[in-house]
Amino acid sequence: MAGVQLESVIKRYGDTQVIHGVDLEIAEGEFCVFVGPSGCGKSTLLRMIAGLEETSDGAIRIGPRDVTREDPAQRGVAMVFQTYALYPHMSVAENMGFGLKMNGHPKGEIQTKVAEASRILKLDDYLKRKPAALSGGQRQRVAIGRAIVRGPEVFLFDEPLSNLDAELRVEMRVEIARLHKEIGATMIYVTHDQVEAMTMADKIVVLRAGRVEQVGAPLDLYRDPDNRFVAGFIGSPSMNFLQGTVNGGAIDIAALGTSITPPVTLPSDGTDVIVGMRPEHLEIGVGDGMSVDLTEALGGVSYAYLTAQTGEKMIVEERGDVRSNDGDRVAVTIDPARVMVFEAATERRIR
Repeated sequence: MAGVQLESVIKRYGDTQVIHGVDLEIAEGEFCVFVGPSGCGKSTLLRMIAGLEETSDGAIRIGPRDVTREDPAQRGVAMVFQTYALYPHMSVAENMGFGLKMNGHPKGEIQTKVAEASRILKLDDYLKRKPAALSGGQRQRVAIGRAIVRGPEVFLFDEPLSNLDAELRVEMRVEIARLHKEIGATMIYVTHDQVEAMTMADKIVVLRAGRVEQVGAPLDLYRDPDNRFVAGFIGSPSMNFLQGTVNGGAIDIAALGTSITPPVTLPSDGTDVIVGMRPEHLEIGVGDGMSVDLTEALGGVSYAYLTAQTGEKMIVEERGDVRSNDGDRVAVTIDPARVMVFEAATERRIR
């Protein structure tokens, strides 16, 4: 195992810069997830660590070694891709051991390592099968097994669950989290799905347009985001955002027809701000301020989608036996202590 360190890493394609001076430290044995919208640079950054993309500037270290200019095979990493890339004519055991065979490892060593990987991934009953006889989740486990047998210092995962259906995605999230606990290896995982990031990571790196917006533990990012982007990206459903104006030490929120006094130091009167509220921190009551466009009943919880008279939208989480219905007119109650306030101009958090 080894940690990974990025020092002012930059990636350019000609005159276009796509990664902008990223500094990041991933501890030995840590499960780190790169998350962000499509095009934010998360896969490019992962491929730079793997050596599949050249680093234009800066340094990449794996353990004590500077690997910035080393070939992928010399870096001590193993990568699991979105596509399984299994050889259809080979059995599961042959697919997992093929890389070792090509590098001239003894047959006995290959069998031992394949057997150990198979035990970890619960593939013992499938070792003689061909990929065509496997489910999508089983094929992905074989691809992970192929990485395990190499004994890398760092595992890299590039959206490995994207091709699976919803049920299998949940199962594989559990499998990969269990794998990390069992082998204790350093893992870097790329996904656009913040639910995967929240449920699997020790550390999340939120990226936007090739820059790191915030780094932290999942619940730290959820509870204490630095800016509107992170607050809106982490959490499902997303945080609600309403326009507000500072007035007399409070914030007037036109969409709700009310003022609140959150426990933060507000800017001067007349300043425009953005008020952020999680769906679970709001309550629906009797009133006429908002209309219910849609209610999603999911069993133990429902989500009411509301529209204010200003046209602004909100989502409110509802629990219990009494819930709103489509077409209702309702009021929304806010707990000021739960509100987050952001500068309208910069979208930075006001604390």
